[in-house]
Amino acid sequence: MSEATATAARGSSASGARPTSGAGRGRSLLKPLLLVVALVVMLALPLYVEEFWLRTGFAVFTSIVGAIGLNLLVGTTGQLSLAHAFFLAVGAVTYVFVSGESGGIGLADLSGLGWPPIVGMLAGVLLAGLAGLVFSPIAARLRGIYLGVASLGLVFIGQHVLNSWTSVTGGFNGRSAPEFSLFGFTFGNTDPDLFVLGVPFRESERLWYLGLVLALAAYLFARNLLRSRPGRALQTLRDSEVAASVMGVNVQRYKGRVFLVSSMYAGLAGVMFALSVGSIAPESFGLELSILFLAMIVLGGLGSVGGAALGALFVTALPLVFQRYAEAVPLVGGAGEGGLAAGEAARYFFGLAIILVILFQPAGLAGFAERFRRKSRDPGGGRLTSRSSAATSSSTTSVPSDPPAQGSTT
Repeated sequence: MSEATATAARGSSASGARPTSGAGRGRSLLKPLLLVVALVVMLALPLYVEEFWLRTGFAVFTSIVGAIGLNLLVGTTGQLSLAHAFFLAVGAVTYVFVSGESGGIGLADLSGLGWPPIVGMLAGVLLAGLAGLVFSPIAARLRGIYLGVASLGLVFIGQHVLNSWTSVTGGFNGRSAPEFSLFGFTFGNTDPDLFVLGVPFRESERLWYLGLVLALAAYLFARNLLRSRPGRALQTLRDSEVAASVMGVNVQRYKGRVFLVSSMYAGLAGVMFALSVGSIAPESFGLELSILFLAMIVLGGLGSVGGAALGALFVTALPLVFQRYAEAVPLVGGAGEGGLAAGEAARYFFGLAIILVILFQPAGLAGFAERFRRKSRDPGGGRLTSRSSAATSSSTTSVPSDPPAQGSTT
């Protein structure tokens, strides 16, 4: 290659690198900027929206926490579990018992410790994690459909306990959940009265911020976990247990650990669920709840933390929005009217969405975001890159810079 040709090649490569690096810096700054804007919007929403949307938002935050925990188990590690509703029930019942007061209601003589709500929340998270740790030896020995069936047994056991242990759970009538408070600040309508820019901050506004903080903390912890060495080991475990074992990953131990973490996420979601509804009841923690969480992570994208959050938003908010705007949605009717009920219409929609996702976008909603990022990196859809690489390959093949090695035919 002549000196002039080499100089021209270096100049062209340098000129091509400058826009690429500038575009890369722009993309690296765009994502944090969008996250900051989204956070500012969510912080300001209670000042402008009505109570319905704040209540819906707290329910979405609750589902985000639970969906992220299940996605760590199913999407990242590849362990099928149908027991998520059981671990939510453990967290909710523990919170109600630890922070609730003793007293009688009807024929039930309820018992409670009356401890501070923050202690009840921590106890719910820890006890749910302990329940997952107790079940983890079984989970470590099973996989696939066998693990799913074994975990399904926990849901049936939980239903029996919730209906039978009346003094703690309230039986089939359920039990009210105590208001959450932290350092004397109550997340209720009063105590103290709070106004921000003339807007009264009652229970819905305060719970919105509580849910936002907990969901954001759960999201960041899961992202950091997946980027760490244990997170990479969990992903290797999902791809092949044999390969993970050969690489030095303790398969049994990591299966137990991820079940522990997933159960703790579910326990926190259970506490938030009790705060969102204001009470607990056995029928709230049945198999249907586990199926809904599976739908969240499948629609959002298995193995994606952001996808789990998007799936939780879709599955949780849709039936509430249908119920709110039943008159405007086709084929959906309100209470006592013709047409499908809001929850039933949402289930039809979920089923159709899952079928479409599995057929056309197995990566879920997170796959659409990844496809958009790839297109933004390469607006030509990879055609320019392939042409340039093909030209480079042809030029390298036609004019070799060095003679072939001794004994080589190329």
